[in-house]
Amino acid sequence: MRGKKESSNKQESLKTGKSWRQQGVARKKGGIRKALGWKNPSEALEIKDYRDYRLSIKEWGLYGALGLGACGLAAYTFYRSVAIFIVLAPLGALYPLYKREALKKERFRQLGLQFKEGILVLASFLSAGYSLENGLTMSVQELELLYGSQCMIVREFRLLCTGVRMNRPVEQLLMELGARSGLEDVDNFAQVFSAARRSGGELVEIINYTVGIIRDKVQVQEEIHTMTSSKVFEQKLMNGIPFVIVLYIDVSSPGFFHVMYSTWMGRAVMSLCLVLYAGAIVLAGRILDIEV
Repeated sequence: MRGKKESSNKQESLKTGKSWRQQGVARKKGGIRKALGWKNPSEALEIKDYRDYRLSIKEWGLYGALGLGACGLAAYTFYRSVAIFIVLAPLGALYPLYKREALKKERFRQLGLQFKEGILVLASFLSAGYSLENGLTMSVQELELLYGSQCMIVREFRLLCTGVRMNRPVEQLLMELGARSGLEDVDNFAQVFSAARRSGGELVEIINYTVGIIRDKVQVQEEIHTMTSSKVFEQKLMNGIPFVIVLYIDVSSPGFFHVMYSTWMGRAVMSLCLVLYAGAIVLAGRILDIEV
């Protein structure tokens, strides 16, 4: 009976196209995945360089359409000319590149906030007597409750835990994270941690002191962001006011601006208004862009 059972298993494996060796490799891969804390292949962690923001196809289409729409609105409001729209269209097509920088900057801000919370949680576990490796593992669980399992800092702490399981030095992993993050605070923390680890000093006290400095800096940044968020919203509203005024007068009093679009003097005045409008947008953006 046992021989018949083994022969039937072999026949089933031949039917499915898998040899015993392939099945063993599959089991081995599953064991490795389980040891690294991955529940399925889709959870395999990707090492991400935060200095490079890549737009998706959907984002390219969305922001490209917004840019072309803004150029069309400007061409109609200031010139009422299809030729001007064709001239401005390449600038609208480049709007996704401008938006990419804004999205990258916002991702930097979110990563900085999450990193601050991450090292605060890690410092609390180290102060409670946990080892660094166990502290990282416990920090992942706490951060998952705070941000969810797919946020940036949880993925990075999982990478740290995976690297530790593979016997890689923690300071080297942190230095790599500091380089990939593009954030000065993360890089400074990695350098301080590496120096404290090599010198054999009071690691917990040094980490707590560094965490306190980073926490104060991030709090100041968030206070400034909160204070300026209303002004940024007001600026976005004011950016659309000139178009609303011109279109309202054009609808309520047809032909009122006819002289501005049919004479050279009128076109020159509208061109000057467009330049002043664009300059005001750039100036307002720089005023509200406060760095700490």
